[in-house]
Amino acid sequence: MPITEILSNNAKMYPDDVALVEINPDAAAPRERITWKEYNLVERNPAKHYRRTLTWLEFDQKANRVANMLTAVGFAKGSRVGILLMNGIEWLPIYFGILKMGALAVPLNFRYTADEIKYCIELADIDAMFFGPEFIGRMEQICDEIPRVKNLFFVGDNCPTFADSYLSIVANFPCDAPDMTLSEEDDAAIYFSSGTTGFPKAILHRHLALSHAAKVEQAHHGQTRDDVFLCIPPLYHTGAKMHWFGSLLSASRAVLLRGTSPATILSAVSDEQCTIVWLLVPWVQDILDAVDRGDLSLSDYRLSQWRLMHIGAQPVPPSLIKRWHALFPHHAYDTNYGLSESIGPGCVHLGVENVHKVGAIGIPGYGWKVRIVDANHQDVAQGEVGELAVFGPGVMKCYYKDPKATAEVLDNNGWLYTGDMAMQDADGFIYLVDRKKDVIISGGENLYPVQIEDFIRAHEAVKDVAVIGLPDKRQGEIAAAVIELKEGAQCTEEQINEFCLGLPRYKRPRRIIFATVPRNPTGKIEKPLLRKIYCGESVVAMQNEIKPKK
Repeated sequence: MPITEILSNNAKMYPDDVALVEINPDAAAPRERITWKEYNLVERNPAKHYRRTLTWLEFDQKANRVANMLTAVGFAKGSRVGILLMNGIEWLPIYFGILKMGALAVPLNFRYTADEIKYCIELADIDAMFFGPEFIGRMEQICDEIPRVKNLFFVGDNCPTFADSYLSIVANFPCDAPDMTLSEEDDAAIYFSSGTTGFPKAILHRHLALSHAAKVEQAHHGQTRDDVFLCIPPLYHTGAKMHWFGSLLSASRAVLLRGTSPATILSAVSDEQCTIVWLLVPWVQDILDAVDRGDLSLSDYRLSQWRLMHIGAQPVPPSLIKRWHALFPHHAYDTNYGLSESIGPGCVHLGVENVHKVGAIGIPGYGWKVRIVDANHQDVAQGEVGELAVFGPGVMKCYYKDPKATAEVLDNNGWLYTGDMAMQDADGFIYLVDRKKDVIISGGENLYPVQIEDFIRAHEAVKDVAVIGLPDKRQGEIAAAVIELKEGAQCTEEQINEFCLGLPRYKRPRRIIFATVPRNPTGKIEKPLLRKIYCGESVVAMQNEIKPKK
């Protein structure tokens, strides 16, 4: 069924149950509690409220109003509507309103510059935009350069003159379901790739993919109506939203948290009695480090109901999960592998019953098939490294308006070639070795940075590490480790080199750099940025080295 029918069914069956809770730790009045109805009547500035709620009926009616508004102003099935909002209680009703009237929802990364926003608007042929207060400056820069965008809807107070006030307009439209028939084969959304290799690609998905993501998430993590899911990552990304789809399918409550500090996360888990939390590697590290330093005491929080912690979006160091289980021994754990091209979570997942295999990304997810192939797309032998390919209902339809890029990753039989290098062990568990583009070729040897990073992260002083290839006139490339130390930790290059004696000689990094490891909002290390910074330095050093002596 189309993903919108799940929302409509929840509204009919559980109209008064709370569907969404927004927690804003930076609110001026901590612990103030307000319902969505009170919010609309009394105050329209979400930043002033610590907690807001939305029932399933209010959620569905709000989405219907959005759908009817868009239809009334001239948009139709197949129109494309952008969303540029920070996480908040308005986000999902707007998203579902766009889907309900047959348009395509196009979420945008909140870190995009004005030029990147303009690029994405043009690439996806966006016809209308919803945007929040944080983006007034960026939208103002480009509002005269995006003529195809017929309406700019501002979500917040003090609407700028170049936009229309969404909050003022939407209340005038009926909350009845729009007259629109949808099928699973209809186009539903355009998501953008993470853009870690340049400007992002536009990924087109059907309703079938969204609905399958909901089934995958519930199959993997067993959500019931009694669960409470804490959602922290940005909703513009497939991962966060598709994990929330498990709550949608089970009609269970979700908490949208505007903040990522360890105290903020644990307070939300405690106050809202969250049972499932999806975290990114940096947040796990921050929580563990805060407890180790004594900045947080777990006894200050009610955490006994917390049953599952799962991670996605990037390789997970086994040492990190070992530390987590030492602190939370009763937690089930799962890791989820997915791409925006394969609708986010779980085309491969570890499985809560397979904690003994931590370090693997796991086995094929619910409804998915997996292969590991060579350069000719032939299956490699078990234990050999090859490219991971996936097949299932969640594979993208195409890269929008880019048949060449589509053909490079999607074959005629529907297999998606991920660009990730992987291997499968004798038990059938898949281990992510690295991105194909990140493999370092040093002196003819293939070095897989993730393997080196996992080793170095086990050092007690290391908070995060990224290994990149730097140009070398003799070896072609050498491995360099960019290391971010834990707060207050002391460590020298000599100590890291001594620690790395535990690696085979050819895998040991030849250069150690102590610096911050940059990650994007979904937790992925921004290696292109690191290469831009440090490869340039290496090229200059090589040029100086080979200059003729005077």
